[in-house]
Amino acid sequence: MVSRFIEFNRAEWAKLRDSTPLPLSEAQLRGLVGLNERVSLDEVEDIYLPLSRLINLYVGATQTLHDATATFIGSPTRVPYVIGVAGSVAVGKSTTSRILQALLSRWPSHPKVDLVTTDGFLLPQQLLQARSLMRRKGFPESYDVRRLLQFMADVKAGEPEVSVPIYSHLLYDIVPHEYQVIRQPDIVIVEGLNVLQTGSGRTGFVSDFFDFSIYVDANEADIEQWYVERFLTLRETVFQNPSSYFHRYAALSRDEAKETARTLWQTINLVNLRENVLPTRERAHLILEKGRDHAIRRVKLRKL
Repeated sequence: MVSRFIEFNRAEWAKLRDSTPLPLSEAQLRGLVGLNERVSLDEVEDIYLPLSRLINLYVGATQTLHDATATFIGSPTRVPYVIGVAGSVAVGKSTTSRILQALLSRWPSHPKVDLVTTDGFLLPQQLLQARSLMRRKGFPESYDVRRLLQFMADVKAGEPEVSVPIYSHLLYDIVPHEYQVIRQPDIVIVEGLNVLQTGSGRTGFVSDFFDFSIYVDANEADIEQWYVERFLTLRETVFQNPSSYFHRYAALSRDEAKETARTLWQTINLVNLRENVLPTRERAHLILEKGRDHAIRRVKLRKL
């Protein structure tokens, strides 16, 4: 079977960095890494610097194409380059997105890079409860897809300002009347579980608006372990806050918390991964394969 991807091991991919400088310090990197994840400066040098160089080349080529089109039609509208980042819960999508944002914003040709998570397009908790979807949160049907598609269309149309609802992980809900405002950035990174999904019966998809897409991949058993570890950390930190939606889990013993986390993983997140997230992997332009230690061991780049 002929593969649609060119595969690189870590050493092969690292060579593609060329002379791209490392613009992050250890302290800056720590501020970008999520709970219980481990990302070193070596990882940034070997994996993310070559990736930022590749995307910088793609952005330059796309900007040249847009300039040619704008000249032809007589419209100088500025259109952001849009990157999608997909993958399972607890696989490290947010960390990947934040590191990319930090690196890409340091290239002189596109200094303004915004990061948007699709959590803001989840349906409000009250509506999810009314539709009996609380245990399907994160599944495609739990999102306001129409609003998300309109957001993507407005961004790609070069609208001066586009608003994104803000989601609170503490409250486990949309924050009323609070928004992230996107003001014509050079690049927009859109991170979420289902951003590469096509689904059935829709006239448009989020991925239709992507110029480049990344899928963060790992073995199911490893992701489950990371999910459990993160749950245990949250139990000792965020869940202790009485305002937390999951405050009831703060009183669990360690063994009870592990069992609860595994049950949540197996009955909700693993189901979503297998049914909705994993089937979109081959649609990505690039796949980052992580090992048990969180380090990326293989990169797959789709052939043009």
